[in-house]
Amino acid sequence: MTSNSAARRVARATACSLMLLAATAGARAGTLEDVKARGKLVCGVSEGLGGFSEKDETGAWRGFDVDFCKAVALAITGDATKVDYVPLSATDRFKALADGKIDLLSRNSTWTFSRDAGQNLEFVGVSYFDGQGFMVPSIYGATSPLQLNGATICVLDETTTQDNAAAYFARAGLKVSFLPFAERQDARKAYADGQCDAYTADRSALAAERADLPKPEDHTILKDVISKEPLGPVVRDDDPKWVNLVRWVLFGLIDGEETGLTSTSVAGDKAQEAARLGALTGPTLGLSDDWLAKVIGGVGNSGEIFERNLGEETPMQLSRGINALWTQGGILYAPPMQ
Repeated sequence: MTSNSAARRVARATACSLMLLAATAGARAGTLEDVKARGKLVCGVSEGLGGFSEKDETGAWRGFDVDFCKAVALAITGDATKVDYVPLSATDRFKALADGKIDLLSRNSTWTFSRDAGQNLEFVGVSYFDGQGFMVPSIYGATSPLQLNGATICVLDETTTQDNAAAYFARAGLKVSFLPFAERQDARKAYADGQCDAYTADRSALAAERADLPKPEDHTILKDVISKEPLGPVVRDDDPKWVNLVRWVLFGLIDGEETGLTSTSVAGDKAQEAARLGALTGPTLGLSDDWLAKVIGGVGNSGEIFERNLGEETPMQLSRGINALWTQGGILYAPPMQ
């Protein structure tokens, strides 16, 4: 072996060692550490969907998905305002997460095989059980999507919606055409202007769209549900510590409701239970012992979040239905915090 060859091999080995050390150092600096260093959570939300994520008249973000961003920020920083919201279209949402532009995606996204196993993403759980439906002008008198043969249907691009609807009508031997849109507001306007005979989306999204129409009472969301749409928060799958933290914030909201922890009781008769559960889980998650009390005290439990943003007393006018706790006739369920 010549001295030059030996030198080159030593140089290559040194370079490889440095790359390995850099990669190891990068792995140690996880998302939780990034959020703490930054002092803020960067959370991706929809560009504007009633009840889920939209700006109010003061410019503040509100909604079911927004409250989950706040819950994670509360768990880490103790301050619900420590969030930068990034509005994302259906087309851009997963790429923004994969590219590290956001720490967390909390944006009415359906958990599917191709999104979970097919990408470097991790759905941490289900926050809202939804299903695809159809909205039509009430004047049509339609009671089922099976009456829509020959109809033109408004739909959003880059979602599971069009494929679901196409398969549904094909099985029924019916022919329809689709008018796809990249932006939700454009689809809603086209439907309102009569360019489409129907609008298909998740039923929760249809409730939001109907509430934004000039005369919501002139439109009917049909009862038929043609798909399973489990919606939930999403993170990257390369940081197990962060996955566990976000997952158990979600589970904490659900288990908190089941245990009777509310935004008022965590500082009252349930303070001891909130402290016990927080101390039991906080150290493992990299959080303070009082994280659960801060989260539920700041945004409420899963039921409070639902009723405040989507419930029957809101413009969404949604009953909890299957999104009620398993102990109350629904299917909402989380592993125990023990």
